Amino acid sequence: MKIALAQQNYHIGYFEANRQQMLHRIRMAKEQGIDLIVFSELSVCGYPPRDFLEFEDFINECYRSLDALKEETDGIAVIAGGPLRNPARAGKRLFNAAWMLYQRQVIGTARKTCLPTYDVFDEYRYFEPGFSWDTISFQGKKIALTICEDIWNLGDNPLYRVCPMDELMKKGPDLMINISASPFDYDHDVDRKEIIRANTLKYHLPMFYCNAVGSQTEVVFDGGSLVYDAQGRLVREMKFFEEDYAVFDLGAVLQPRHRVSSVGNQIEEARPAAEEPPQESAVFDQEMRVSKVKDPERIVDYLTSEHNISQIHQALLLGIRDYFGKMGFSQAILGSSGGIDSAVTLALACEALGPDQVHSVLLPSAFSSGHSVADAEQLSQNLGNPYELLPIQPVYESLLQCLEPVFGDEPFGVAEENLQSRVRGNLLMGIANKFGYILLNTSNKSELATGYGTLYGDMAGGLSVLGDVYKVQVYALARFINARRPLIPGHILEKAPSAELRPGQKDSDSLPPYEVLDKILYQYIEKRQGPREIMEMGIEESLTRRVLKLVNSNEYKRNQFCPIIRVSCKAFGVGRRVPIVGRYLS
Repeated sequence: MKIALAQQNYHIGYFEANRQQMLHRIRMAKEQGIDLIVFSELSVCGYPPRDFLEFEDFINECYRSLDALKEETDGIAVIAGGPLRNPARAGKRLFNAAWMLYQRQVIGTARKTCLPTYDVFDEYRYFEPGFSWDTISFQGKKIALTICEDIWNLGDNPLYRVCPMDELMKKGPDLMINISASPFDYDHDVDRKEIIRANTLKYHLPMFYCNAVGSQTEVVFDGGSLVYDAQGRLVREMKFFEEDYAVFDLGAVLQPRHRVSSVGNQIEEARPAAEEPPQESAVFDQEMRVSKVKDPERIVDYLTSEHNISQIHQALLLGIRDYFGKMGFSQAILGSSGGIDSAVTLALACEALGPDQVHSVLLPSAFSSGHSVADAEQLSQNLGNPYELLPIQPVYESLLQCLEPVFGDEPFGVAEENLQSRVRGNLLMGIANKFGYILLNTSNKSELATGYGTLYGDMAGGLSVLGDVYKVQVYALARFINARRPLIPGHILEKAPSAELRPGQKDSDSLPPYEVLDKILYQYIEKRQGPREIMEMGIEESLTRRVLKLVNSNEYKRNQFCPIIRVSCKAFGVGRRVPIVGRYLS
């Protein structure tokens, strides 16, 4: 049996495009003599469809797409993801299902049992858990078909009461197929490979794992579809952050001494599958996972490791491209300050969209240093993107004059500082509205966490590129970009970070050094460590409590923020739900 995995980028609710993309692959696979082609979770509608699932018309469109796929299954079987109506009156009205189609018939369905309801997932809001399990017979083999989370319920502390594969093993399967929409974060790729390997070792069956790829607003899917043999050895890892297609000979995968891979459209048997040593980056990641919670000195090393930064770089590029492409926009605008955050955002946007499509605006005030303007100009000249210089001082002074009857003789303070930022936000949004651009926000995760930003000013934007990237990682990204080609001027990397909203201002006037701050933030936000656990790691008590208070008391700002491209296991946005009016640690 020849099995093809089709790792594709879907557009939520764009049924015609998704359908045509799948039909193209099915027809191509038929020409190649493929017996079974596998697509990812909820492929007919895109993942996650969220409240679209509450519309009957949306479900009807899903069924129409499945009917269209079914008509192409003469001589080839298709596994596709789509909602399945629940015939029972009790329970939710839908299942998250994998449909197996063959000879213009539905020959089987698998209903997702383990419905994740944490972080960015909210599947139990829409779906009924599967409650029956059976294999699907095809060409003399019994397939154990599961969906994403269904294979993660292993180990000593299972999250769910039922492990679907334990139930399916009672039916004597010959192989496992899992269709997935597993989001990217820089902690996840090693975990994903380990859980698939653990399944193959536990059940002594090969697994064909087809993951989604592409960005859906803030959530990035990285692909990396996998095939493991029954001895827990990797047969093939498909491409990351791009579409891919690979063909496998099941007979060869079932042979314990061989592996198979696909090159182009040809299927070839590769060398004997000896146990491979882990990749150096994977070893580093695994070592860091063990030590980073206990040793705060290693946290920054982990966050800025080359492996993580390389993945973050690819994820951010995909996130930018897909947001613009799927929204129907082509051009971006951002404020270029001569600082590290706007520099990295601009470099990423130029790489993702093309430099001609990214407009930077330099908006100096009376407090902006001359070198900041020069650095921003040099950056755009290096990148080759169009830029303009619009000094904000006349507008700022006009606003101060307007506010003078109210402000009176009050000393210069935060209100006057923030007014400059809001002038910049207004000008950038005005240009964006005039010409149909999307404003890219340049705030980083460290700033968003501590409230170091101005609502309706530098927090304005349609998409946040760096909102899930700590400041230490922003610097690492800049070095990563420059390692390939020196685009970001050295002075931007070397100078002390500053908002330049008052004379001689530095970030360190308001925040601890980022190397210290980001250790605390990572432990609190990603690892959910409380103040006691953080202090036990050697962080001073007053600093710990001050930082955690800043995080929790600034939730109201983040609640009004734009979508953030998610690259960590706990990003601000849909995956982090914290009360605005809560008093915990604030």
